[in-house]
Amino acid sequence: MATALKAKDCCLIEQMKKFSYLFILSIFLMACTSNTIMKKPDNLIPKNQMVNLLTDMLIAAGAENIKNVDLERNVNYFPLVFEKYGIDSTRFRESNYYYTSQIDEYEKILKEVDERLKTLKEEFDNEIKLKDSLKNDSIKNLRENFKKVPKRPRKIDSLKSLPKQ
Repeated sequence: MATALKAKDCCLIEQMKKFSYLFILSIFLMACTSNTIMKKPDNLIPKNQMVNLLTDMLIAAGAENIKNVDLERNVNYFPLVFEKYGIDSTRFRESNYYYTSQIDEYEKILKEVDERLKTLKEEFDNEIKLKDSLKNDSIKNLRENFKKVPKRPRKIDSLKSLPKQ
């Protein structure tokens, strides 16, 4: 009778192993499917607004460690970005998850964001060059004007000009 129970236990253990392998395999396959598309949220952020929002969020993330006008660092600008577009973080998260589930669409959005950031950087660099050139021109003009100013004649000290006796 003891051998019959052991045989039953072994059979049961083998079935549990098979079941656990199938269970783990099914979880793995469901997790690895790349074509899992989420249901479109009711309050989905439109693509053009999502491009603008992601652009501003990347700028805000980059500005986090740079001193602002008040000489403060580590300022969280994300609430200001959300306020600018009239959305909250939950709506952004849901829309972002939806767009990331559609890889081709999200890739297009990110390409547009990248192009905008490159354009903004180019505009910023041009503005810096212009300011630097104006600054250098004004310094050069000041130097030239300073050279043109006639020198004042030196006053001679009346006591030093007297003959010594």
